[in-house]
Amino acid sequence: MNNQRSPFFNVDWIVILVFLALCIIGWFNIHAAVYNPEKPSIFNLDTNYGKQLIFIVSALIIGLVILLMDSKFFNTFSPVFYGITLLLLILVLIVGRNVGGNQAWIPIGSFRLQPSEFAKFATCLLLARYLSMNNVKVQDLKTKSICAAIILLPMGLIMLQPDTGSALTFFALIFVLYREGLSGYFLIIGALFIALFVLVLLISKLYLILALVVIGALLIYNYKRNRSFIRVVIVGFLISVAYIFTVDFAYNNILQSHQRNRIDVLLGKVQDLRGEGYNVNQSKIAIGSGGLLGKGYLKGTQTRYDFVPEQSTDFIFCTIGEEWGFVGSFVVIGLYLFLLLRIINIAERQRSSFSRIYGYGVASILFFHFFINIGMTVGLAPVIGIPLPFISYGGSSLWSFTILLFILLKLDSNRMGII
Repeated sequence: MNNQRSPFFNVDWIVILVFLALCIIGWFNIHAAVYNPEKPSIFNLDTNYGKQLIFIVSALIIGLVILLMDSKFFNTFSPVFYGITLLLLILVLIVGRNVGGNQAWIPIGSFRLQPSEFAKFATCLLLARYLSMNNVKVQDLKTKSICAAIILLPMGLIMLQPDTGSALTFFALIFVLYREGLSGYFLIIGALFIALFVLVLLISKLYLILALVVIGALLIYNYKRNRSFIRVVIVGFLISVAYIFTVDFAYNNILQSHQRNRIDVLLGKVQDLRGEGYNVNQSKIAIGSGGLLGKGYLKGTQTRYDFVPEQSTDFIFCTIGEEWGFVGSFVVIGLYLFLLLRIINIAERQRSSFSRIYGYGVASILFFHFFINIGMTVGLAPVIGIPLPFISYGGSSLWSFTILLFILLKLDSNRMGII
């Protein structure tokens, strides 16, 4: 009985060990990425790697505090967390500091708070609370509309900063809705719209519309006796045409020039190795030069001579690839995959629907960051400026990912007592 009353009873220590391993890997690679020979000690608090150590220690304290709290607290106060993050997202638009074209940080002394990072766990909590309520079914139009509002509201505020990368992260929560009963057709339609988006940028609008007309005519001819199917084809055609013109307008009139250039480079429309394609090209050179075992700690030439911008944040993985090689990269990717599978397993073993839904929210957010960030460094995804969880430099991102993960660990530790 005494063990059951302990706040650390039934905690998944394997996940905590993986969390610590990723944090330590991040700390050492931040040291390598911004190494200063005049301040060589990894414990020097005047450097980014010294500050990252402070962030890691404070993250551990945050995790400890969460484990000491009552697990019911997170369900009860999820609307409060959500409301506070919305207020912060509004506040950053008023008093925020503009860095790199994004007004995404609130200055607090020498520290900068990024509200968009904390909006992720708050949105996961409120979404889990709503979907776990009695008589709420994802199949209902009302439920879909409310879920969309919960997700799109912080997304819209983040887009105003504008921080496109952080905003796109929220789209990952569609996997939560799918797990809770959303039709797989929505995922298929989403994939088709992504494909159509790419085609709009690669092919003339006229040719694309003509292709849709031909496809629609063939479908109608083959199913001419099914009137309801014909109506679906016609409506789908009209929506697709409207989407084509919307994408074209947004690409030419809403996206900023550097965002258009990044998309053009990714799609191979232009070769801009000295401009928007510079980061990715140098990143691929760094990773490729690492070979099997890497060049060794603090011996990466691309890393030491600052050939890759933002190497301690968005492009931290290329430091791992250069100095630790294929083996080191494989270990890091393996740790992430193990963590994601473990989180899904934790979500599935929950007795509480709130905990299960929240667990899938955690897995979705972490997967999106992991997949897109590493994809950016090897040229498989657009450069949208999102951190690699637990590894990239930054207090706001590390704290928000820690909160996201440790809330799940707390809910899981009490799963036998929560229905």
